[in-house]
Amino acid sequence: MKNIVIVLAGALFGAGIAISGMANPAKVQNFLDLFGVWDPSLAFVMGAALIVATPAYFFVFKAGKPKFAERFHLPERKDIDRKLVAGAVLFGMGWGLSGLCPAPALVAILSGIGHFVVFALAMLAGMILQRQFMSR
Repeated sequence: MKNIVIVLAGALFGAGIAISGMANPAKVQNFLDLFGVWDPSLAFVMGAALIVATPAYFFVFKAGKPKFAERFHLPERKDIDRKLVAGAVLFGMGWGLSGLCPAPALVAILSGIGHFVVFALAMLAGMILQRQFMSR
């Protein structure tokens, strides 16, 4: 049952990304271009996500524990350090330059367009390099 829920949740998330246009780099870049060809439609997508997710969080946490785990696995660190800020800056630069972040990139791979595959491979290589660098 757990695996069925995981697949259904992933499919729903991927469909939402595809339908909203978040897997389209031009749409994302136009959303970020406030003084050019600004496209505010992704703000409505984010707003709709908040409208759905906010009450869902209250419902889920009220249950006390997840349906398919012994406990919630939430971040324990609350501090803001140099690594967090550097990671956020790199993520933002990558998102702004490419128009893709990890989840939309994985959805975009399904289109079979070569540059999406190259982006995903570069993203994977970056994750591997970061893990090796941070383990030292």
